Amino acid sequence: MRGDAHGGDELPFSRYTVLERIGSGSFGEVLKAVHTPTGEVVALKKVLLRHPDKGLPDNILCEIKLLQHVQHPNVVRLNEVVANGASVVLAFEFCPSDLAAAVRAHLGPLPPAVVKGVLLQLVRGVEAIHSAHVLHRDLKPSNLLLTGDGVVKLADFGLARRHDRSGEYTHTVATRWYRAPELLYGARHYGTGVDMWAVGCIFGELLGKGPLIPGEHDIDQLLCVIKLLGNPTEATWPQLTQLPDFCKISFPPTPGVPLEQVLPDAPPSAVRLLRSLLEFNPEHRPSAQRVLLDPYFFEEPLPALPGDLVGVLLKPTRSCALP
Repeated sequence: MRGDAHGGDELPFSRYTVLERIGSGSFGEVLKAVHTPTGEVVALKKVLLRHPDKGLPDNILCEIKLLQHVQHPNVVRLNEVVANGASVVLAFEFCPSDLAAAVRAHLGPLPPAVVKGVLLQLVRGVEAIHSAHVLHRDLKPSNLLLTGDGVVKLADFGLARRHDRSGEYTHTVATRWYRAPELLYGARHYGTGVDMWAVGCIFGELLGKGPLIPGEHDIDQLLCVIKLLGNPTEATWPQLTQLPDFCKISFPPTPGVPLEQVLPDAPPSAVRLLRSLLEFNPEHRPSAQRVLLDPYFFEEPLPALPGDLVGVLLKPTRSCALP
């Protein structure tokens, strides 16, 4: 693979031709390339190994294993993994945008059918990983990619883990605005509810075209949740007082704000579904499988098909999102 487009750095295999460098981060860089035998455009995520003698970092190894385990139209496809000296290269299908950039670039509120179509694809992807006993743990608009055909893809599985009900996990996962209240209270045992809460936050963001619960730090995030939904109680959430950080902080009585006031243009069926996803008690949040059967998706306007999303959410000049 020739590397003229990114400073002459050559990778030790010839099946790809680099087109351009499209992103970078603490992990390394992302390159847009063509898979020469097939002509497929791909995104190459080149991950630097800080300690090559110790093998792949746990998060990268976990991401690879989980993406090989879960294959679904609404989950980003990992084509192959190639060792490259002090780095490893992950070849993903190419996606020209992510949902955060697409929504940000769209002028005005999103059409109801588009909101419904995006949410339907998101939940299908979540249902697929949950059925495979995988928790994503970092769902947010920038981790949802859009293909050129308007297909929504779950991506960035660096924090994902296999779900074992008896397992203990860290609570320092999920980007703050999409972090479930059990995580904010320090829960070490949790399940698919953390992803469903994030789905609710993304849904609210699509309906209102702005972050639904934008806290500035962890305590403020919990305060923002309570300002929106009111104080949780042991009556509605029996496990509340058992959470590790429950006794470390208290908030004054707060009634919350009706979601109808927060999202005045949202139809009643959307508000009802959103309210169910934003239940304090994770046991009361619907599963992805149940959400797929919600009446919201069967009311007019029906969900936009992937091809119908292209003209609304994708622009020809938008650069690729990071896988």
